[in-house]
Amino acid sequence: MTEKLYDKDSYIKQFTATVISCEEYFDNFAVVLSKTAFFPEGGGQGSDRGFLDNAKVLDVQIKDDEIIHITDKALPVSAEVTGVIDFERRFDFMQQHSGEHIVSGVAHRLYGCENVGFHLGEDIVTLDFDKPLSKEQISQIEKQSNKAVFENRAFYTYYPDKETLRNLVYRSKKEIEGDIRIVEIEGVDMCACCAPHVKNSGEIGLIKLLGVENLRGGVRIELKCGDRALSDYNEKYENIKAISAKLCTKQNETADAVLKLCEQISNLKFEITSLKKEMLEKKVNAFSPEKSVTALFEDGLEIKELQHLADALYKKCGGIRAVFSQSEKRIFLCNLCV
Repeated sequence: MTEKLYDKDSYIKQFTATVISCEEYFDNFAVVLSKTAFFPEGGGQGSDRGFLDNAKVLDVQIKDDEIIHITDKALPVSAEVTGVIDFERRFDFMQQHSGEHIVSGVAHRLYGCENVGFHLGEDIVTLDFDKPLSKEQISQIEKQSNKAVFENRAFYTYYPDKETLRNLVYRSKKEIEGDIRIVEIEGVDMCACCAPHVKNSGEIGLIKLLGVENLRGGVRIELKCGDRALSDYNEKYENIKAISAKLCTKQNETADAVLKLCEQISNLKFEITSLKKEMLEKKVNAFSPEKSVTALFEDGLEIKELQHLADALYKKCGGIRAVFSQSEKRIFLCNLCV
């Protein structure tokens, strides 16, 4: 069984190990080591990336307690190799996962929510709760979660013995066989989890809850933590700044300014529609009912306006009436026949 270095220390960036086996795996290679700091995919979280000597680690999986490193190059069996973790990616995942534990722990403590789903993606984190939550409750969860971050609560990871485990009250999405690894956040949460975590909550930096949607009687929440949350803020800030400058309004008043602009646009559209209708009626009145065939070209009309024009022509003149319009590089045709 491969020794799990990531289990003991989430901050190991480099290690040496012996290659136990190396086999072809589709167009790549499956490598098993005597020990590894690469976290394999599991618990809703993707695997680590990095290098084993000059072989790129593309993926890491665990099967029957055997940790398999998928590499782009073969490694000689029995050789000692140096593993290097992509620690920027690892730490990002640690921030997201540790932040999710705090949010889930706070939601459980405040409102009795159970976390029934979790996915840590490359851009966003989603977690599913089994109960509906109001806007005010979501806001309170976010506030209390960040309070726990600012208080720099300690994270502890350990494998309790069976007797100790029986007396622990901890969260778990499913029944787990074998040894159970507990991740405890001082005064905040206790949960079964296999993933790497930060040492102290202050390293998470910030927790921001984003999208919320109803899902199977509960809610799905999107969140970003740490550097992801900062990048999200910066992107939205630049957008708000640009909108603010364009509308010549203060940044904290852009929402009202946009609503006012939308109302003005709606009023203008109604006015334009009325003027177009009046214009089309004049065109129809100019046609002689004696003509049995009519083809009319009128640019800038939408399909409904075109249909209205064709219908009006047919009602006045009968016969064969065809109307054409070009709008945004498209040509519309509407015709009515006797």
